[in-house]
Amino acid sequence: MSMNRSNGNASAPAVRARELRIELARKIALFVGDAEKRATDIPGLTLHRRTSPTAPCPATYEPSVAVIAQGRKRVELGRNTFIYDESRFLLTSVDLPTVSRVIEASEKSPCLVLSLKLEMPMVRELLSREEIEVPAGDSSSPAMATGETTVELLDACCRLVNLLDTPGDIPFLAGLIQREIIYRILRGDVGARLRAIATLGDQSHRTAKAIAWIKTNYAKPLRVEDLAEVAGMGVSTLHHHFRALTAMSPLQYQKQLRLQAARARMLMDGLDAASAAFEVGYESASQFNREYSRFFGQPPMRDIRTLRSPGAPALEAVVAQ
Repeated sequence: MSMNRSNGNASAPAVRARELRIELARKIALFVGDAEKRATDIPGLTLHRRTSPTAPCPATYEPSVAVIAQGRKRVELGRNTFIYDESRFLLTSVDLPTVSRVIEASEKSPCLVLSLKLEMPMVRELLSREEIEVPAGDSSSPAMATGETTVELLDACCRLVNLLDTPGDIPFLAGLIQREIIYRILRGDVGARLRAIATLGDQSHRTAKAIAWIKTNYAKPLRVEDLAEVAGMGVSTLHHHFRALTAMSPLQYQKQLRLQAARARMLMDGLDAASAAFEVGYESASQFNREYSRFFGQPPMRDIRTLRSPGAPALEAVVAQ
C-alpha cells in the first residue's frame, strides 16, 4: 500500500506537466491559427507554429526563453548543438547568430512554440532581491542553454497565454507573470548562466556589452582593441569570454550578422547583391559573394530566387526567430 501510494505521488508531476503541455499547445494553436508566427498583444511574447520539419535556417536569436508545447527543434551555435522539446526549454542570454531548424512536426501534430523576450532590467530587478537564491553553476558556458521545463514554468506560461483572452488584464498581470517565468529560470538548472549575463561587473556581463555594440554597429569597421575598451577588458580576456559565450570570435560574429542582414535586405527590399553588401559594411562585392556562398550554400541572387520559389520557408522564418 505504501509503495503504491509513493508511485502515485511520483507520477503526479508528470501527469500535471502533460496536462499543462496539452493546454498550452491548444492555446498556441488557437491564437496562431493557420499562420506560422504571431506577435501578440503581450510585449515580447510571440507564438510559433510549424506543420513539417524545416531546412536549416540562419537566424539571430534575441535574449529570450522558448518553450515548446509540442514538437522538437534543433539550434546550432558554432560547433554547439542544442535540441529542445516538450521537456526542455531554450534559454538565449545575448543576441546570437545561429542555424535553426524544426526537426519534429506534422499537420496532425504541429510544432508549437512560445517565445518570450527577456528584459535584462527585469532580470536584474529580481536578482537584487535577497530572497532569490540562484543555484551554483558554470557561468563560463555558452550564452545559450537548455533547461528542464518544470510544472511550475509550464503553469506560468499557460497563465501568460491565457491573458490573450482578457486583453484588459495584460497591462497589470503580464509583467507579474513574466517576472515569475524569469524567477523559475533563475531557480532552475540554467539560472547561473542568466545571472552571469545580467550581473553588472561580471565578465559575462562585460562581454555582453561588446556583443550588444557589434549588434548595433555591425556595418561599421571593427577593431578588437576598441571593442575591448567598450567592454572594459583586455583584448585577450575579451577574446576568451567572447568565444565562450558565442562559440565564435568577434569578427566571425560580425560577419554572420552582416550576411544575415544582407540576406534580409535582398529578400524584403529587393536590393541587388552589390547594394546589400555595401549597406551592411562590405567594401568588396566579390568578398561578399564568396563569404555569402560559403555561409548560405549558394551565391546571393540564386539563394534569393530559391527562397522566393514555391514551397520555400516564409520570409519571416528565414530572416529571424
